[in-house]
Amino acid sequence: MLFNSIDFFIFLPIVFVSYWFLFHKKNKIQNTFLLVASYIFYGLWDWRFLFLILASTLVDFFVGQAIHNSDNQSKRKTWLWISVIFNISLLGFFKYYNFFVNSWVDFISILGYDLKSTWTLQIILPVGISFYTFQTMSYSLDIYYKRLSPTKDFIAFATFVSFFPQLVAGPIERASNLLSQITAKRVFNYVQCTEGLKLILWGLFKKVVIADSIAPIVDDIFANYHSYPASTLILGVSLFSFQVYGDFSGYSDIAIGTAKLFGIELMSNFKFPVFSRNVAEYWQRWHVSLSTWFRHYVYIPLGGSRVSKLKSVRNIIIIFLVSGFWHGANWTFIAWGALHAVLYIPVFLMGRNRIYMNNVVAENNWFPSVKEIIQIMITFSLVTFSRVFFRSESISDAFGFIKQCYTNFSYESYHHPLGYRMIDYYILLGIFVWYEFRIRRDERAPFKFKSKYVRFLVYALVILAMLLFYDDNVDRSFIYFQF
Repeated sequence: MLFNSIDFFIFLPIVFVSYWFLFHKKNKIQNTFLLVASYIFYGLWDWRFLFLILASTLVDFFVGQAIHNSDNQSKRKTWLWISVIFNISLLGFFKYYNFFVNSWVDFISILGYDLKSTWTLQIILPVGISFYTFQTMSYSLDIYYKRLSPTKDFIAFATFVSFFPQLVAGPIERASNLLSQITAKRVFNYVQCTEGLKLILWGLFKKVVIADSIAPIVDDIFANYHSYPASTLILGVSLFSFQVYGDFSGYSDIAIGTAKLFGIELMSNFKFPVFSRNVAEYWQRWHVSLSTWFRHYVYIPLGGSRVSKLKSVRNIIIIFLVSGFWHGANWTFIAWGALHAVLYIPVFLMGRNRIYMNNVVAENNWFPSVKEIIQIMITFSLVTFSRVFFRSESISDAFGFIKQCYTNFSYESYHHPLGYRMIDYYILLGIFVWYEFRIRRDERAPFKFKSKYVRFLVYALVILAMLLFYDDNVDRSFIYFQF
């Protein structure tokens, strides 16, 4: 069930009304209802994959108990490895089996053998498997590191794993935040609900008006990059940066807003990464839940930055390679991760990776300074260049795309594949960037105006834009569903 579908807009009000008016008397009843609703939400994609979520839930629920009840460090570690191996195996088989097989087949083919017909399988990738496996693993890891005590309430834990607003594309929540809210009593809060509805509206705007309207242009340019000059290719990958941001941050806004309707606060997943002043700041603002997951459970256990510079660089490389591989079973994602490591390491070695930890660009000004504008443009250009690999179907396509930029460096006006005026998209993106800059101090308050008349005018414009840009011919699924 997609957030931007009619089905969801029927499903959500029914669940909301039932949750607050029929099942509100006891926390356990609320959680049971929320669990059933979450399983229905996920099962409408493919009910068979519910068994995978249930298996992951059962394993980590009992592993958490076993780790907590054991005083023997060796046994605690064994139980932890059961969780890690189970979840990684689950993820590895469904997401990476064919990748490893095809890579092996390609290598063997050099020797003159053909194994493709006997080794590869037709495997369907379960939606959200990269997210909920990481979420259940974090629970066991936190208990192992004694940051968390396990819950004895299986219904609450199962709800934590399958909570439908963030089940299929995050944010990847830790039990210390989400599970603690699920086990606590929740009461209806009008202000929290209105805030949630505003975030849902803004997320839908970013998905429908920004991401979906740009998608046909990006698809056309990347599919036919051999035929286009550099100017068009640069346009295509730049628009893809806005597409993937509008798509994924739009999903996160809808997820956070929907959770608010049920009295639950999810962590922020995007903090205006478009205005990052270096690559390190970008990774503090982009897909925050994944970045913090890797930092807490991979980077710090490896020694983080507390070790020698050489080992710290090694740890950074590992993190970015693993992050790239997490995004997809393709060498393009590994190359994308490696490229970000190359971009991040100089910032780290110069000691500039933490200088923008808490700052918001031009915090006390209406506009960025000239220096900040230059920094933002350089960072955006570097990140956008890396997305050539992220978007391309293969490594050869990525290098072919880049080569075309250098061998056909000419300007040519691009014509929309469906015949629409391109100037409308340029104006739209200009207004969008300006508006994002205006609300940059609070990613959870997209419609914060003193005048209610201005606020309702903006609501009307946002809804009108969605009606104007909505296109039945565009694939409305979210990009990160494939991860």
